[in-house]
Amino acid sequence: MSSPPSEMVLVPFEDYLVMEAASDIKHEWINGLIYAMSRGTPEHGRLSAAMVRALPETEQCRVYSSDTLIYIEKAEHSTYADASIVCGAILTRGAKDKNGKSLGEAIANPRVVVEVLSKSTEHRDRNERFSLFQKLDSLEEYVLVSQDEPCIEVRRRNGRNWISHTARAGETITIHGAVISVDTIYK
Repeated sequence: MSSPPSEMVLVPFEDYLVMEAASDIKHEWINGLIYAMSRGTPEHGRLSAAMVRALPETEQCRVYSSDTLIYIEKAEHSTYADASIVCGAILTRGAKDKNGKSLGEAIANPRVVVEVLSKSTEHRDRNERFSLFQKLDSLEEYVLVSQDEPCIEVRRRNGRNWISHTARAGETITIHGAVISVDTIYK
């Protein structure tokens, strides 16, 4: 994430959505400030795609890619994850023009959020972003996928606490009820 401009101008969320829908690059919205997001490496993209393919999709639950914006109302934050799952009716926060046409939307109720870690984002994904995503009442699992070694960590909500499960090469891990082979993701 880059720094905001030296002359900070607070942007309402709806204006950010309109700007984001027209932009060729992704941005994060944090308390009215907009930050450009960095692009991933080819390995990051490959692991993200492998996770999207491996995540369980059902009639009630849909898997979303890294192009889907997530809105965290309690944190006044909107960002992108590498993958997410929403179950049941999708709740969105959006902006519409005077004719009711959507100008941009973000999901507000993911059950699962997946982040592929890189050297530049790992600390932030493990800490700050996890704290932000925990503010989503809908979130049940936060999944961290290492880029450096075959390792997947699932942080699962257990009441008010979060329990962490880690699997490495040759092992499996359960994500949203599906048993996923670590080797399949990294092949």
